Amino acid sequence: MRLSALGPGFWPAPAKLNLMLRIVGRRADGYHELQTVFQFLDYGDAVGLRVRRDGAVVRRGGVAGLDPERDLAVRAARALQRAAGVRLGAEIVLHKRIPAGGGLGGGSSDAATVLCALDRLWGCGLGTEALCELALGLGADVPVFVRGRAAWAEGVGERLTPVSPPEPWYLVVWPGAAVATARVFADPALTRDSPPTTIRGFLSGERGNDCEAVVRRLCPEVGRALDWLRARAPAGLSGTGGCVFAAFDEEGAARAAARGLPAPWRAIVARGCNRSPLRERLGDRAGVPR
Repeated sequence: MRLSALGPGFWPAPAKLNLMLRIVGRRADGYHELQTVFQFLDYGDAVGLRVRRDGAVVRRGGVAGLDPERDLAVRAARALQRAAGVRLGAEIVLHKRIPAGGGLGGGSSDAATVLCALDRLWGCGLGTEALCELALGLGADVPVFVRGRAAWAEGVGERLTPVSPPEPWYLVVWPGAAVATARVFADPALTRDSPPTTIRGFLSGERGNDCEAVVRRLCPEVGRALDWLRARAPAGLSGTGGCVFAAFDEEGAARAAARGLPAPWRAIVARGCNRSPLRERLGDRAGVPR
């Protein structure tokens, strides 16, 4: 089901793709300086929210085995409570479809959806900029989900400039392998000095992902998925993996390319979105430049 078709009471938490990723340096604090492009999918998790009067934040569903107190969705709700001085609570129901460790931003998207939806349901009225400050404390890529606009990102991924790449249909392949972002960025073989590019360079066709070689070595199954997909179309790695993706002009072409997918790999066919389904659900224009 498309995220735009969710029923009342549920809020979309869309997946994202990194259409390219360069690592152009490393800061003194150990964080990496990046250049990347985020685009959303009309596919992702569904977050059910119900206001509680007792102030408790309760999570149901979500990633199996993950302590609720470590879940970004729960942490987001608690951060908003503190920032806005709210005494209300929430029941959070997470219907997970985004593969964990797939490079599609599932936990970050859930957190952003909780922030934006509870800001409205609790009547906080903090607005996009304040919510982005809270989001950055949860993770470097949470703010892009709050803003809800396809973006060129720099720094650790928090400096965002809206962009409008084409919105094709994507075939996303998950070979069932979760890749730990921290492990990839700690690898001594990771390229950390790629020459910077520009938005114009990206829009003219510059792509690639500096994490690919390391991910291939750490997780050969992701490399096999890339090779399988590249035999059908130009393909890339999203973030630090383990999902790979290719763009197609038509939905039918994306579905046709998925035929013969090796078991137990999983195929996701979804439309690219420059405006997040979450912002469509909120019915406002936050995050869209004037």
